[in-house]
Amino acid sequence: MTIRELRHDAEVRAACGDDDLLVWAAQGLRGGARAWALGGAVVAAGPGASRRDRLGVWGEPADAVELVRYALAELGSSYRPFGELELMRQVTAKLEVLRESGTFSWMSLPALDGPAAGPAVSGVGWLEPQAETEVAALLAAAAPESYAVPGLAGVRRWAGVRVGGELAAVAADAWSAPSVGLLAGVATRAALRGRGLADRVCRWASRELLAGYGRAALMVDDANVAAVTVYERIGYRRRRVLACRVAG
Repeated sequence: MTIRELRHDAEVRAACGDDDLLVWAAQGLRGGARAWALGGAVVAAGPGASRRDRLGVWGEPADAVELVRYALAELGSSYRPFGELELMRQVTAKLEVLRESGTFSWMSLPALDGPAAGPAVSGVGWLEPQAETEVAALLAAAAPESYAVPGLAGVRRWAGVRVGGELAAVAADAWSAPSVGLLAGVATRAALRGRGLADRVCRWASRELLAGYGRAALMVDDANVAAVTVYERIGYRRRRVLACRVAG
C-alpha cells in the first residue's frame, strides 16, 4: 500500500468515515492544512488549530504509525499528534520519537436532537465586536487558561448572556472546520456561578454551531468535572483523547 495525500475535504471525510475529530483537525484543508491516508488510517494536520499545530490521527494502529512517521517528516516537530487514547498509546509505543503530552476529552454533538433540541434559550446571543473588551476582562478573571481569546486568529465570534447589564458568561465559535463547529472559551463570572448561566450560553451556542456547521464539538480537561457535566447534559458525547509531542 502507498501513502496518498488527500486533496479535498470530501476525500478526508470519506477516508475516515466522517469521524468528527479527524475532520475537525483537517480544517477543510484550508490555511495550509494537509491530510494523508494509508490502508485503514488517516492523519490530518491543522496548523494553529486551537493554538497548536495539531495532527489528528484515526484508524488502524499499524497504518497510523506509518502515517504519523511520514507526516512528521513532512511537517516538522511542531506538530502534536492526537487521537483516541488507546490508538495513540499504541502509536506512541511504536514511535520512539513521541512522548505522551497529556490526556483530555473530545466531546461532540452530532445533530440537533436529544437534550440540545429542548426549549428555546432566552437572553443569549452573539455579541457585538465592541463587547470583546468585556469578554477579554471576563476571561482574564474567570478563565485565564482559555485558549480562545478575542482577537486571536481563528476565533470567529462570541456568545454571551448579561445579568443586570453585566456580561456574565461567554462561549466562542473558534477554529471551526466547515462541517464541525468548535465550542471554546467558555467562562462564567465567579460571583454568578451556580445559576446555570454556562449551561444557557453553551446550549444556545451549540445550537448555532449545529445550524451553521452540521456538528458541534469541544475539548475539555478531564479534571473539569463541572464542565463535563454541563456538556453531557446538553447532549455532547465524550471520547478520551491522548496528545503527544516530539521528544526534545
